[in-house]
Amino acid sequence: QVQLVESGGGLVQAGGSLRLSCTASRSAVSINTMNWYRQAPGKQRELVAAISSTDNTAYADFVKGRFTISRDNAKNTAYLQMNSVQTEDTAVYYCLFNVRRVLGKDLEVWGQGTLVTVSS
Repeated sequence: QVQLVESGGGLVQAGGSLRLSCTASRSAVSINTMNWYRQAPGKQRELVAAISSTDNTAYADFVKGRFTISRDNAKNTAYLQMNSVQTEDTAVYYCLFNVRRVLGKDLEVWGQGTLVTVSS
Protein backbone atom coordinates (compact mmCIF):
# COMPACT_ATOMS: atom_id res chain seq x y z
CA GLN A 1 0.00 0.00 0.00
CA VAL A 2 1.43 3.35 -1.04
CA GLN A 3 0.89 6.35 1.19
CA LEU A 4 1.82 9.95 0.53
CA VAL A 5 3.34 12.16 3.18
CA GLU A 6 3.04 15.90 2.72
CA SER A 7 5.01 18.62 4.44
CA GLY A 8 5.83 22.29 4.16
CA GLY A 9 2.53 23.96 4.91
CA GLY A 10 2.16 26.77 7.40
CA LEU A 11 1.58 30.47 7.85
CA VAL A 12 3.14 32.90 5.40
CA GLN A 13 2.67 36.59 4.71
CA ALA A 14 1.28 37.79 1.43
CA GLY A 15 4.09 38.17 -1.08
CA GLY A 16 6.16 35.50 0.62
CA SER A 17 7.18 32.00 -0.42
CA LEU A 18 6.60 28.45 0.71
CA ARG A 19 7.61 25.05 -0.61
CA LEU A 20 5.45 21.98 -0.25
CA SER A 21 6.71 18.42 -0.54
CA CYS A 22 4.92 15.14 -1.09
CA THR A 23 6.74 11.81 -0.82
CA ALA A 24 5.53 8.29 -1.53
CA SER A 25 6.09 5.89 1.36
CA ARG A 26 7.36 3.10 -0.86
CA SER A 27 10.38 3.55 -3.07
CA ALA A 28 9.70 0.57 -5.31
CA VAL A 29 6.85 2.19 -7.16
CA SER A 30 6.66 3.91 -10.50
CA ILE A 31 4.71 7.11 -10.56
CA ASN A 32 3.15 8.56 -13.64
CA THR A 33 1.70 12.00 -13.11
CA MET A 34 2.15 13.93 -9.87
CA ASN A 35 -0.47 16.55 -9.09
CA TRP A 36 -1.18 19.26 -6.56
CA TYR A 37 -4.76 20.22 -5.69
CA ARG A 38 -6.14 22.65 -3.18
CA GLN A 39 -9.39 23.20 -1.37
CA ALA A 40 -10.31 26.50 0.22
CA PRO A 41 -13.02 26.73 2.90
CA GLY A 42 -16.44 26.40 1.34
CA LYS A 43 -15.05 25.69 -2.11
CA GLN A 44 -14.51 22.63 -4.26
CA ARG A 45 -11.14 21.00 -4.62
CA GLU A 46 -9.30 22.32 -7.66
CA LEU A 47 -6.23 21.35 -9.62
CA VAL A 48 -3.25 23.63 -9.07
CA ALA A 49 -0.45 22.00 -11.06
CA ALA A 50 0.60 18.71 -12.59
CA ILE A 51 3.85 17.19 -13.81
CA SER A 52 4.14 14.16 -16.02
CA SER A 53 6.76 11.41 -15.88
CA THR A 54 8.57 13.21 -18.71
CA ASP A 55 8.52 16.53 -16.80
CA ASN A 56 5.82 18.17 -18.82
CA THR A 57 4.01 20.63 -16.58
CA ALA A 58 0.62 22.25 -16.50
CA TYR A 59 -0.72 25.00 -14.26
CA ALA A 60 -4.03 26.53 -13.36
CA ASP A 61 -4.29 30.09 -14.62
CA PHE A 62 -4.51 31.48 -11.10
CA VAL A 63 -0.98 30.26 -10.22
CA LYS A 64 0.85 30.66 -13.53
CA GLY A 65 4.04 32.61 -13.11
CA ARG A 66 3.94 32.26 -9.32
CA PHE A 67 4.02 28.52 -8.54
CA THR A 68 6.40 25.89 -9.87
CA ILE A 69 5.89 22.14 -9.73
CA SER A 70 8.85 19.78 -9.89
CA ARG A 71 9.68 16.19 -9.08
CA ASP A 72 12.56 14.04 -7.93
CA ASN A 73 11.98 10.55 -9.26
CA ALA A 74 14.80 9.03 -7.21
CA LYS A 75 12.98 10.15 -4.09
CA ASN A 76 9.43 9.67 -5.44
CA THR A 77 8.77 13.22 -4.35
CA ALA A 78 6.85 16.12 -5.81
CA TYR A 79 7.41 19.73 -4.87
CA LEU A 80 5.34 22.84 -5.19
CA GLN A 81 7.31 26.06 -4.93
CA MET A 82 4.87 28.85 -4.10
CA ASN A 83 6.12 32.40 -4.66
CA SER A 84 4.32 35.73 -4.41
CA VAL A 85 1.55 34.08 -2.46
CA GLN A 86 -1.75 35.87 -2.08
CA THR A 87 -4.45 35.63 0.58
CA GLU A 88 -6.56 33.83 -2.03
CA ASP A 89 -4.02 30.99 -1.95
CA THR A 90 -5.12 30.06 1.57
CA ALA A 91 -6.29 26.44 1.38
CA VAL A 92 -5.51 22.86 2.25
CA TYR A 93 -3.13 21.56 -0.40
CA TYR A 94 -3.28 17.92 -1.43
CA CYS A 95 -0.98 15.89 -3.61
CA LEU A 96 -2.26 13.17 -5.88
CA PHE A 97 0.01 10.59 -7.44
CA ASN A 98 -0.95 8.30 -10.31
CA VAL A 99 0.90 5.11 -9.42
CA ARG A 100 1.53 2.72 -12.29
CA ARG A 101 0.22 -0.80 -11.96
CA VAL A 102 1.21 -3.89 -13.91
CA LEU A 103 -2.35 -4.39 -15.06
CA GLY A 104 -5.10 -1.87 -15.42
CA LYS A 105 -5.39 1.83 -14.82
CA ASP A 106 -3.04 3.82 -12.63
CA LEU A 107 -3.84 3.80 -8.95
CA GLU A 108 -4.75 7.25 -7.63
CA VAL A 109 -3.29 7.97 -4.22
CA TRP A 110 -4.02 11.13 -2.23
CA GLY A 111 -1.95 12.79 0.44
CA GLN A 112 -3.44 13.80 3.77
CA GLY A 113 -3.34 17.50 2.98
CA THR A 114 -1.29 20.34 4.37
CA LEU A 115 -2.73 23.71 5.38
CA VAL A 116 -1.35 26.88 3.85
CA THR A 117 -2.51 30.13 5.41
CA VAL A 118 -1.57 33.43 3.80
CA SER A 119 -1.93 36.52 5.98
CA SER A 120 -2.33 40.03 4.65
